[in-house]
Amino acid sequence: MDNPSYQDNPSYQEETARINNDKNGVNKPVKDSGITFEDMGSRAPVLCSSRLSLAIISCLGFINLYALRVNMSVAMVCMVNQTAIRQLRGTNSNVTSSRASACQQVNTTSSSALEDGEFSWSKEVQGHILGSFFWGYLTTQVVGGWLSQRFGGKRVFGWSMLVCSLVTLLMPVAARLHYIALMVTRVVAGVCQGVVWPAMAVLWARWAPPLERGMLCSICYAGSQVGNVITFPVAALLCEYGGGWPSVFYALGSAGVVWFIFWTFMVYDSPELHPRTSRAERTYISTSLDGSVSADVKDNRPTPWLEIAKSMKVWAIIVSHTCSNWGTYTFLTNIPTYLKEVLYFPIQSNGALSALPYVGFFIVINISGVVFDVIMRKQIVSRTLGRKIGNTLGVLLPGLFVLGVGFLDCTNSVWAVTLLIMGVSMSGFQYGAGFLTNPSDIAPPYAGIIFGISNTFATLPGFIAPAVIGYITKDQTQAQWQTVFIISCAIYAFGALFFAIFSSGDVQPWASPNLNLEKTVEKDSSLSPTVEKDSQLRPTVEKDSRL
Repeated sequence: MDNPSYQDNPSYQEETARINNDKNGVNKPVKDSGITFEDMGSRAPVLCSSRLSLAIISCLGFINLYALRVNMSVAMVCMVNQTAIRQLRGTNSNVTSSRASACQQVNTTSSSALEDGEFSWSKEVQGHILGSFFWGYLTTQVVGGWLSQRFGGKRVFGWSMLVCSLVTLLMPVAARLHYIALMVTRVVAGVCQGVVWPAMAVLWARWAPPLERGMLCSICYAGSQVGNVITFPVAALLCEYGGGWPSVFYALGSAGVVWFIFWTFMVYDSPELHPRTSRAERTYISTSLDGSVSADVKDNRPTPWLEIAKSMKVWAIIVSHTCSNWGTYTFLTNIPTYLKEVLYFPIQSNGALSALPYVGFFIVINISGVVFDVIMRKQIVSRTLGRKIGNTLGVLLPGLFVLGVGFLDCTNSVWAVTLLIMGVSMSGFQYGAGFLTNPSDIAPPYAGIIFGISNTFATLPGFIAPAVIGYITKDQTQAQWQTVFIISCAIYAFGALFFAIFSSGDVQPWASPNLNLEKTVEKDSSLSPTVEKDSQLRPTVEKDSRL
């Protein structure tokens, strides 16, 4: 007697049909049929496609994501009563450093008058408010990948962003209630945002053909840098002309709600579920992925936690991600301080100049994604070698640039800023062609979980790096900062070397959904006599040479 629940399984039916067709010669490998994936891609061009639409709306989502993350950094300037804090601390704002004489007697104080806010929060309280976001962010990385695998990346990304936007709208009320209430809202925002990157990795595992993955992911993830570029000047304008600091939270929170509405009606978890995806595009995506992901969006397979933990390919992603973030936090958090207090270059007073590194980051992300997709499509290099080259450029070059900044004195401020811009910009190779796209290469069904694990480790430098740097640079001397930059360069180099040795661009054997399906067939074969023994399902993972 047949087992109805087993035979009605769509994954089982599709795989059984594929195997029978293979036996009859109906389905031939692309490489044997004379049709290449590039030919198939030309029949389903990326322009005006559903996959490009996903890249664009997810890019807008990441713009919102980072706007809701960094809004507090700008709003804090408008919220805090700096005069009251200086009086409480008994400090004098008209102190001129004697070291400035070497730089044409640069005055480190600003003559512009700043309007004071309504809160007398100490520096310690401000630090707790800004850092509370990461307390929540750290907790949901792995959970986000697991939820996305079980329920689909669309729901996890969309609903988490909606909750984050609604919480942002409540922040002005929470701030006036008590700073601890504001911290609670920031923790909740961090919890919501922690699931977003893993959720997006799950979506791209189903939507991005391997030879277009770099381009599509680079468009998507470039939104994170655009969010930084836009939020700082927009928030400053809202503070001054838009109704004060509360308008920052109201405007950006409302933008997040509007984005959620478009996301809900325009995005689907897979090409098969998208009603506006053409048949040619569905065929191209499904054939290029070639069984690397399950047909069932709500994937209830057991996660191979042990295989993930033992895989050096996974650890290559984790190590490179963590080392890269150490450098990122050094760039974003400490180099502006270095330029101001050691080089006496007022970079923080020039919004356009501060945005240039992120403009360069955006450009390099998109260029690198397209370039490496082309050279891998033309089989100039394999996907494995392409990922290693892209990641090495994105990690090693910033390390060299940041090292150069440490050996420039205050008479070379322009060169220091140039190196800063180049260092941040070159980091874009990691996003377009490096470790960030690699989880979908090696384990498409578990890309969200792997990215969640990686991002959990990579968040740790956000706590550790500032503490280490603060300990080293107690006197804010150039020699102390040189030590900081040498350490950062060494960490960058270690991450690049580890990834170059252990990474891969091939789907790992334990990551094939058909392996799990085969086990299910063997387990239930006694209940399903219609399944022939010699027709057992087999994995369809092949090397990148097929592409």
